[in-house]
Amino acid sequence: MKLDATDHKILQLLQEDSNRTVKSISESLGLSTTPVFERIKKLEKENYIDKYVAVLNQKKVGLKQIVFIGITLQGHTRSYLEKFVKEINDFPEVIECHRVSGNFDYLLKLVTEDIEAYEKFIITKLTLLPYLGNVQSLIALSTSKQTNELDLSHLLNS
Repeated sequence: MKLDATDHKILQLLQEDSNRTVKSISESLGLSTTPVFERIKKLEKENYIDKYVAVLNQKKVGLKQIVFIGITLQGHTRSYLEKFVKEINDFPEVIECHRVSGNFDYLLKLVTEDIEAYEKFIITKLTLLPYLGNVQSLIALSTSKQTNELDLSHLLNS
C-alpha cells in the first residue's frame, strides 16, 4: 500500500489527537465520513497505525526522573542478546530499549519517580543481570522536546 496525501493527513491528525472522531477528520479534509473511515481501517489493517494511546503527563503521575543508560554486554552471542532483551522487557521502568552501534550495545530510556528510585532499579534489577558488562548512566536534567509524532511531510515527495 502506497500512502497518498490524504493518508498522510489522516495519520498526522490522528497523531495530534487519537481521540479525534471520523467526522472531525472528514471535516478537516473536506471529505465525507465513509471514505475517511475506510482509509483509517485500511491504515490500521496494514499496520501503519500500531495502536492508540494516551500520552500521560509524567510529572503529574509522579514520574519525574528520566535516565538514559548505555549498556555493553559481556558477550555478543545471540543467546546473550536474546536473554538481555527478554529481561529488560520485564522491567516496567524501561520505556525504550534500542540496540545501537558505537560504544554501547543497547541504549535504554527509563522513567522513575526520582533519583532514589533509579538507584534502587540499578541495585535490585539491572546489576543482577549476569551478562552485563559496562553500564553508563546519563541523567536528564530537563527536557526541551519530547514527542511521539512522526513528521511525514517530506515522505510524500519521495
